[in-house]
Amino acid sequence: MVIALVMSSETCYVHGMPRKTDARTRAIATAERLFRIQGYTATGLIQILEESGAPKGSFYFHFPRGKTQLAEEAIDQYVAKRIAVLRNISANTTGDALNFVHQIFTTFAAEMVASDFQYGCLMQNLANELPALDAELTKRVARGFVDSTEIIAEHFRGCGFAPARASSTAAALVAALEGARTIARLERTPAIFEALADVSVQRWSAPEG
Repeated sequence: MVIALVMSSETCYVHGMPRKTDARTRAIATAERLFRIQGYTATGLIQILEESGAPKGSFYFHFPRGKTQLAEEAIDQYVAKRIAVLRNISANTTGDALNFVHQIFTTFAAEMVASDFQYGCLMQNLANELPALDAELTKRVARGFVDSTEIIAEHFRGCGFAPARASSTAAALVAALEGARTIARLERTPAIFEALADVSVQRWSAPEG
């Protein structure tokens, strides 16, 4: 009989009996992963339930509006993690635009390699399926891009960039990162991130004047 308590997003056992209290967390994590790999339309509830191990009854208890509500929470979780990563990089490169940009490219490239080039950006994947999304999902995706781009612009303003230049540079950087993810997945190499860093980092992070 298992006596120890083991907690994770995958399993929770107490006295040898599996607990179902993490069904919601597992469903969100599984949806986020699958949306990043194969998109929203291609991901069905049956696959999410099977891969998360969440009982169907508890799923609808936690997500009474079904897949749409689950997608909303998966987007929110993904955006929160993305913002946390960007804030951490910003905190580690205070006042240093050059190193900030370089670390962003390096971090995104490392994630692609770690996922064996399976993970796209959840927001980008869903944005490519806008006709299939309802208005609330569309708003969440748009807000996710705006909020995470603002973190980058905020860092550039802290490096002395004028507000307009900080915003345009942040938008260009995000666009480059999203495009790089697509190319990296196709080519199964992080080379595009390295190329962007080599070509763009000096121009984007150079002081004004």
